[in-house]
Amino acid sequence: MPRDDVEYTKSFDIKIWKQLLPIMKPYKNLFILIISGNIICALIDICIPLFQRYAINHFIVGKTTAGMGGFIALYVLAILFQSAYTWVFCRGCMTVEMRMGRDMKSQLFEHLQNLSLSYYNVTPVGYILSRVMSDTNRIAGTIAWAVPDMLWQLVYVLGVFVAMLALNWKLALIVMIVVPMLVILTLFFQKRILFWNRKVRKLNSNITSGFNEGITGAKTSKTLVIEDKNAREFDATTMEMRVAGVRAARLRAIFVPLVLLLSSIITAIVLQRGGHMVIKGVMLIGTLTAFTSYAVGIFEPIQNISANLSEAISMQANIERVFGLLDEKPLIVDTPEVIEKYGTTLEPKPENWEPIRGEIEFRDVSFQYPDGNEEVLSHFNLKIPAGTTVAIVGETGAGKSTLVNLACRFFEPTKGEILIDGRDYKERSQLWLHSSIGYVLQNPHLFSGTVMENIRYGRLEATDEEVKAAAHAVSADTIVEKLENGWNSEVGEGGDRLSTGEKQLISFARAVLADPRIFVLDEATSSIDTQTEQLIQNAIEYLLRDRTSFLIAHRLSTIRNADLILVVKDGRIVEQGTHEELLKARGYYHTLYTKQFEQESMEGVLR
Repeated sequence: MPRDDVEYTKSFDIKIWKQLLPIMKPYKNLFILIISGNIICALIDICIPLFQRYAINHFIVGKTTAGMGGFIALYVLAILFQSAYTWVFCRGCMTVEMRMGRDMKSQLFEHLQNLSLSYYNVTPVGYILSRVMSDTNRIAGTIAWAVPDMLWQLVYVLGVFVAMLALNWKLALIVMIVVPMLVILTLFFQKRILFWNRKVRKLNSNITSGFNEGITGAKTSKTLVIEDKNAREFDATTMEMRVAGVRAARLRAIFVPLVLLLSSIITAIVLQRGGHMVIKGVMLIGTLTAFTSYAVGIFEPIQNISANLSEAISMQANIERVFGLLDEKPLIVDTPEVIEKYGTTLEPKPENWEPIRGEIEFRDVSFQYPDGNEEVLSHFNLKIPAGTTVAIVGETGAGKSTLVNLACRFFEPTKGEILIDGRDYKERSQLWLHSSIGYVLQNPHLFSGTVMENIRYGRLEATDEEVKAAAHAVSADTIVEKLENGWNSEVGEGGDRLSTGEKQLISFARAVLADPRIFVLDEATSSIDTQTEQLIQNAIEYLLRDRTSFLIAHRLSTIRNADLILVVKDGRIVEQGTHEELLKARGYYHTLYTKQFEQESMEGVLR
């Protein structure tokens, strides 16, 4: 599983960069246009000093105006082309940046939809957000702007060297002395800049995660009065990022002036040597002017090549992070045969889905969590007829959710088979099964939007009348009547504007609308107010009717009528039977039930 403390320390690796080619392919023609225009502009930039050389030698030194009209027209044409292309360049690069960023975000989002539930159990939200937002933005920006710009600079530098060699090869060799020096400087600084930039990216992910936890956990922080602790931890992380950012900036601040220093030294040498040549009559003043323009102008592109190269090298960490997420494999994958018939999560083929009756059979099932060393289940066998209500009880942390996660195919058995309606559920798609499962959590999640929209998530094509009928079936409409805007009332982020009981009733209505054949209730009565409890109990009775149901129970008094009770201890099923059978056995269930009954009786006396 991914961790946010993974270090991306590879040196430049072309294999990592090749991963971007499929993302760049749709914009191949636009890249060709941008690069072709850049090459033409680079050639024009190379010719500008030659225009100056001709003007000085022909018009000024030659003291003539012959041909000036054609010269001016050609010069103006070159400038107009550059000006027009600048608009094309900016528009093209902006288009590539926005669309590539969109494509990568869409690709990541779709990939995240296909990852197994276990991935989200161990992966920080900040880790995901940083890759989907920050890393994709930086990759798109660098590819769209820095890469074409660097190609322009490279063509310009090579063209200038050719022009200087043609004008005066001796002076050109003096200028070229700086190239190996720049290579040495770049090699020296790139590794250090890359290290600190990677450090900044990693810390930025931690800061994003801190923001997320600070916002989503604001209520808890205030009730625990730990705002100062959160602030100190956040300040420490941002300070660490500041230190890393400053160190990277210092390295760049040393690198850039060194390049400028070399530029100034070489320019001074060119002026000194070239000046002597002009005095001796070996070189014309126009040629020296052109050569000096090349000598002065060539160092900024070389400097920019170095800076863009450093930026591109440091961006490799972003590519590693994004494609590290894309390379994350789901633990549960449908076979090609199943995908061919039933479709995928994002492209289903519901016309091929068989109806589910709800019979579930565990056949010699053993299970071990991916990050565990011991088997949680060992050669477990159980057949659950369709329409059976199964209660799973045990102390907190005993492993009550394991069986449900296996039955819902959030995990798969390490050994053995789980059959749905007599067939191994691996022979059908995950979405086929999940579309027939209703899952109500202890703290149900509602999406930002209205009550009507949240219930309709159970079946998106449902009409308003069907939504209201589903709500009425579980008494959720009594909640709606109390809200200021009725069905159009906003529930807030995560349903924060509603109580736990109100959120549960709306989630029950959503389940009724979906009409699942398998229903899972995760301790839904463990944290609700007494006024809503009876409504919840009525809703549960309605939902359990004629459905295969799993009740993960905390309060044992709520599962007396279950057809089968499974007792879990230390991750293993130690007892199973009906309520009466387990009480007569006077085993672990009897101990749990007696202890809880005494506790509830004492609370009743105190009230």
